[in-house]
Amino acid sequence: MSPNLPAYSLMQIIDAHFHLWDLQENYYPWLNDGDRSSVVPNYSSLRSNYLISDFLGDAAGIDLLAAVHIQAEHDPRDHVRETRWLQQVANAPESHGFPQAIVANVDLAAPEAQEVLEGHMAYRNMRGLRQALHRRLDESVPYDPLFDPVWQRNFRLVRDFELSFDLQFFPEQGEGVVELVRAHPDVQFILTHVGMPYMQHEERHALWRRNMTALSMMPNVAVKISGFGMFDSAWTPESIRPLTDFVLEHFRPERCLLASNYPVEGIVKPYREIWAAYAQCFADLSPHEQAALFHANAKRLYRLRDE
Repeated sequence: MSPNLPAYSLMQIIDAHFHLWDLQENYYPWLNDGDRSSVVPNYSSLRSNYLISDFLGDAAGIDLLAAVHIQAEHDPRDHVRETRWLQQVANAPESHGFPQAIVANVDLAAPEAQEVLEGHMAYRNMRGLRQALHRRLDESVPYDPLFDPVWQRNFRLVRDFELSFDLQFFPEQGEGVVELVRAHPDVQFILTHVGMPYMQHEERHALWRRNMTALSMMPNVAVKISGFGMFDSAWTPESIRPLTDFVLEHFRPERCLLASNYPVEGIVKPYREIWAAYAQCFADLSPHEQAALFHANAKRLYRLRDE
């Protein structure tokens, strides 16, 4: 490898988790409505448009094959609007096909859940769902969908529509998540942000390890290595190594994939630095294992087409 080239520049990459938003075109309550509680610290800097031109500019110099757009908590009154907008973005010539995959939102407890899913499925790049399970736990009347029998009953729709499900939850919800995964062995689950370990809280971190160990025993679970800036604003390849080593040991490289969580992670680290850190962190893996982490697993799990 040339000493003048960053390691990531020699790798093909599929970014398995990023976001776009247009605050004039669409409505995102957490961005449009001022301060709200959020798992994202100091997120006021995100209250401006982040368009595909911004993303491609941030990724300049990277051999970026594709990217997976994860729902950005768009207007809950019209989940399909975000998917329709994203497909229009992907279809525009200047977007070069990005985003190649869309992971949309739906409230599986809503009476119109199936109708919403049918609306999402009208768009070519639709691949999966993320309904963040922790999202309403901090309300005055907390709501956990894992304890909602209607939500549990409707989860079958994920398989009926042949979609994957991005799992995002707090560690204390782990027991319910394990039961959910066990009940649906024919659904591909993808953990976001290494299961949100919150390393600064040892009790939660111990709970995270137990959750991840249990989930690693289920072959239909994969894990995204991403999101470190949400709990460590100064993260480095060295500081995340205890997490990445644990995840690789339990899930093996064949069930791990890498993601930027941009532009959220951009609060703490530029886009290219994220991938440079990953290249350093996984430099000791074999070429086959690196290819799995950096692009092959994302292509397989999100069923990306060869264009």
